[in-house]
Amino acid sequence: MALDVSTGYVASSNLTETSLPIFEVQRVQLQFSVAADFVAAQVANNVLILALSTGRILRIDLETPEDVDDIDLPKKSSEIGLIRRMFLDPSASHLIITTTLGENYYLHTQSRNPKPLSRLKGVSIESVAWNPSVPTASTREILIGTTDGNIFEVYIEPSTEFYRREEKYVNNVYRVPDASVTGIWVDSVPGKSDQRRVLLSTQSKLLHFLGRTGRHGREGGGPIFPEFFQREMPQVYEISKPSNSAPSILRISPSPSDGHYVDGQLSDRQFAWLSAEGVLYGQLRNSSDGVSRPFDDAKMLPRSFFPATQSARGGRKMIQDPISSLTLSQWHVLALVEGQVIAVNRLSGETAYDQAVLEPGESALGLLSDQTKNTFWLFTPQEIFEVVANDEDRDVWKSFLKEQKFDEALRYARGSAQKDAVATASGDYLASKGRYLEAAAVWGKSSKPFEEVCLTFIDRGEHDALRKYLLTQLSSYKKSAVMQRVMLTSWLVEVFMTKLNSLDDAIATKAELAEGTSPTEAKGQLDSVRNEFQEFVTKYKSEIDQKTVYDIISSHGREEELLFFATTTNDYNYVLSYWIQREKWSEALQVLQKQTNPEVFYKYSSVLMIHAATGVVDILMRQTNLDPEKLIPALLSYNKAANVSLSQNQAVRYLNFIIANHPNPAAAVHNTLISIHASSSSASEAALLTYLESQPSSPPPYDADFALRLCIQHQRVQSCIHIYSTMGQYVQAVELALKHNDVELAAIVADRPEGDDKLRKKLWLLVAEKKIRQPGTGIKDAIEFLRRCELLRIEDLIPFFPDFVVIDDFKDEICTALEDYSRHIDSLRQEMDNSAQTAQQIRAEIADLDSRYAIVEPGEKCWICFLPVLSRQFFVFPCQHAFHSDCLGKEVLEGAGGKKKYIRDLQAQLHKADITTPKKEKIVKELDGLVAEACILCGDHAIKQIDKPFITESDRTDEWAL
Repeated sequence: MALDVSTGYVASSNLTETSLPIFEVQRVQLQFSVAADFVAAQVANNVLILALSTGRILRIDLETPEDVDDIDLPKKSSEIGLIRRMFLDPSASHLIITTTLGENYYLHTQSRNPKPLSRLKGVSIESVAWNPSVPTASTREILIGTTDGNIFEVYIEPSTEFYRREEKYVNNVYRVPDASVTGIWVDSVPGKSDQRRVLLSTQSKLLHFLGRTGRHGREGGGPIFPEFFQREMPQVYEISKPSNSAPSILRISPSPSDGHYVDGQLSDRQFAWLSAEGVLYGQLRNSSDGVSRPFDDAKMLPRSFFPATQSARGGRKMIQDPISSLTLSQWHVLALVEGQVIAVNRLSGETAYDQAVLEPGESALGLLSDQTKNTFWLFTPQEIFEVVANDEDRDVWKSFLKEQKFDEALRYARGSAQKDAVATASGDYLASKGRYLEAAAVWGKSSKPFEEVCLTFIDRGEHDALRKYLLTQLSSYKKSAVMQRVMLTSWLVEVFMTKLNSLDDAIATKAELAEGTSPTEAKGQLDSVRNEFQEFVTKYKSEIDQKTVYDIISSHGREEELLFFATTTNDYNYVLSYWIQREKWSEALQVLQKQTNPEVFYKYSSVLMIHAATGVVDILMRQTNLDPEKLIPALLSYNKAANVSLSQNQAVRYLNFIIANHPNPAAAVHNTLISIHASSSSASEAALLTYLESQPSSPPPYDADFALRLCIQHQRVQSCIHIYSTMGQYVQAVELALKHNDVELAAIVADRPEGDDKLRKKLWLLVAEKKIRQPGTGIKDAIEFLRRCELLRIEDLIPFFPDFVVIDDFKDEICTALEDYSRHIDSLRQEMDNSAQTAQQIRAEIADLDSRYAIVEPGEKCWICFLPVLSRQFFVFPCQHAFHSDCLGKEVLEGAGGKKKYIRDLQAQLHKADITTPKKEKIVKELDGLVAEACILCGDHAIKQIDKPFITESDRTDEWAL
């Protein structure tokens, strides 16, 4: 068995932007045989429940319609009656079945056996309000309305134990006198778990309860509604002419499929009540104060709104009854007027869909909605129809727009055209009410002509609204619309300046800016507008034409805004030049300390150093990306203009900082510092000398020639002497010191050439001459002073003494010198005796070598060719190694190095025919000396052969195999 959905009837009118109508009716094709008519139907959570006249129940999952669950009641229809009504909860987990004889059954979704509700036996159930929490394991607390006006609170929990009842409890909690409870619904109040809303209907009344429920014991331990109904007084809507024959149906709108939210909360549910007078519908609002009166704003569709249909039967016309059933969608009331499905828009009250579906005289079980899946169904005893909603809310914005509910209209508007229409209409409405500021914000997002809006605000003097409109328009332009954005920003600056000036004037004159605006309020507005201007500049600084804005703000004399604009746009040149022109040095320094661009420092350092040197240097010392060389002109200008001591000189302070902290300061930095020190009016050169002594001398980081010229020019003698010393010109340094009678300094310099005793002695001789010839210096004092140099002798000093000097003055020094010479002569004589003795010993050892011999055994072999050494001429060494003379010569020749050519030349001379015997003996003796100079196995030759392998390619490698 299966279901098949195919299109049945489609309305051909009431089309909107889309080709499909808002609703269309589709007949569900039954792919299974039914032996009886349908007597009741329910649908929830995509589960369809059909009750047949035979007492069978069909349960169909619409997602898998080929599987149909066929369920039978536990007793025959003749015993319990026919199925009269069924009630299915929104989750399709719980089903309550009631029969014509008052038998009631409960069926859980996981069961195929309906269980009798014994405590409800004989109760004719007319309506059920399911628990709003939608439980699935049990029903939790539910309310059941009966045909006799009683309302029971029931808690049903499925059980597999045959002796346990399904009902945990059944309590009568309320009674409506002399009326049948045709509809009942319960919902929880958002944010208040212990509060409930109850809506119930009878033939003549609609009652609304809202209040706090009771809670006794644990969950399911007792009823919660008795105190609720005893405590709360309902709001009642009662019709004047009730009719027992007219249907009374209560319907609640389903859960929104896509979620409709208003101010962050789920939108309110809708209710509709069909009575003898017509259809009453309205909203069940979620009130924060706990008071809700849904009937006050409810609307009535009278029965006359739904025209009775006429049908021809047997040649005569019959007028059929009006509405027989209805249900609610999100935005429409769906009514079934005998054979005709009519959809009425709840907002506009207009008919949005009207289509005849059933044949004349064909009855229907009613219109139902799936509260969870937001689907709608029409059931007849033989057929099933689905009422499909096609983009149901597409025209909702029009209805809200007609009611001037612009926020709601904008929320449901789709596409730019619809939103623009809402914005334009909203702005027109606000302007007509004099709410120009609000209108400006709305018009700024609409396509209403720019000129028309601006002229409207200008003509009415609404400059604040104009400003807001321009800001809104500016935010709507694309980045590519450069010209429009520049023009708007320029106009906005003009509007801002005009507003600020008017507020300043009002504050200054203590006059009212406008009706009801005091000067105090004007001051608050001034701060607000200024903040708004600053936010505007910050946001759109990249799109503002600087020159135009400078002209506009300057023309209004707004200094604060002018500087804020320049600062925000990073035009620090303008800000600095502004403050410098006005000689506001502290303000200029405040701007300068925020800069990181080196060019700004180079440009303004000269003038700032002259007027605020200390602050400028403080800022410069915090910058790491500056080139100190480019600041030298500013430092020199300051040094020339400032008449301060070196300890207070800010140029010296900065240069010292750079030299101490910069990784590699340029020579120009050092030269500048030397120049400032040398040209200082101070007679002391301690600071300059301290600096020079702190610098390395090889090579010096400054230009030594330049520094020397400066020091000579300004007579910085000690500094000159130091520079001469660092340049290695010690003679000039000593001479300069002696020229200025500074013998002590000359003596210090004379000791500096370490390792060059000749130069030191020369320098000390100059010092000695000056010291000895210095007026007022005694001979003994001079000699005592000159003892500091160990290189000087008395004989070196005698030429410097005057011709008529008594020898007694330095008799001791002469005696000491003579004693030193005597000791030196004795030392030399001892060394000569030792040398003569050593020479005699060497000659004796050489004579002994002539009588030295070695014993060669008969079988001894040559250590090179391993043949008997006695077979031909040989050499034997003291180490007892013996070699054939030719073998030894060949070996020595291979490793002779630089002597190889000389040995071969001697061998060539030896083989000449004209050589004489004495010469031949001399050559042989010389060759023997070269060849037999040392044992090749024990001497230097063996050491030179350390890299020679033991095995060569000519050797037999198998002899060395392991």
